Parts: sequence; structure tokens; C-alpha cells
Amino acid sequence: MWILMNSPVGELLIVEQGGAIVAIEFSPFSDVDGRPRGDRDDTNPVLVEAVRQLRAYFDRDLKEFDLPLAPVGTAFQARVWDQLQQIGYGETASYGQIAGRLGLTGHGARAVGLANGRNPIPIVIPCHRVVGANGTLTGYAGGIERKQTLLDLEQDALF
Repeated sequence: MWILMNSPVGELLIVEQGGAIVAIEFSPFSDVDGRPRGDRDDTNPVLVEAVRQLRAYFDRDLKEFDLPLAPVGTAFQARVWDQLQQIGYGETASYGQIAGRLGLTGHGARAVGLANGRNPIPIVIPCHRVVGANGTLTGYAGGIERKQTLLDLEQDALF
């Protein structure tokens, strides 16, 4: 099941399966990965709650999401996505810092970057909070402009 919502970062497609959010996609939407989305359902309780929480986030009234999540990925990707959820609202961490938290050396930051880029539930699993070692904004699946908008939104809410 899925639902659409307008947001400050463009239209979002939110996908639910088995009672949990499995994806949030930025427009323009593509079916590149072939994951089934099912039918549109604007009354599905999980999707309605996801929209409510995302609206509250964009209104700067929500700092932590409380949604059932079921991102699909490898065991390594799941470890990285777990670390992303430890980055607090309005904070950032570098790819290298996350790699260090996972006990990775060498090309660990690069591996973290690849896993970060495959996060299927952006915003809720806050991959936008990951920056380059010197604090610069690096790649973001939704585009650097969206990443900047999300970071600015969180910073503005703190002051």
C-alpha cells in the first residue's frame, strides 16, 4: 500500500507492507528497483500515521519518529541504517565517524556512504544528517538541495 504527501522537499510517496513503512520516495518516482508497492490507500492506519508524523516534522513539532519500519537491505546496510538513527535531530555525523562506530577501517567510510545512499526510508532514517569529513554536503539520493533543506529545517527548529 502507498500514499502521497506534499512536503517542503517535494511530493513524497510512502510505502507500507506488512504493517511497517518500507520506503519513502522523492518525486519524480521511479520503479527502477521493481519493489511492489501495491495499491494506493489513503486510509491505511500506518500510512496515515506516517503522513501525520512527517507533517509534524516539517512543521518543526516532531524531532523523533515513532513508526514501524522495515527497510529491506543487507545485514551491513541495516547496521549502517541503525547508526543513522542514532544521529540526533539537528546534528550531523561524518561517514568516517559512522564507520568508526561500526569498527570499520580502511575504506569503511566509502562502504558507509554506499549503504547510506541505499537507505529506502529517507527523512525517517535520517541519511541527510551524514556529511563529509570537513562538514561539507556530499551526495544525497534526493539531491543536495533537499539535503540542505532538511538540515536547515532542523537547525531552524533548534533556535
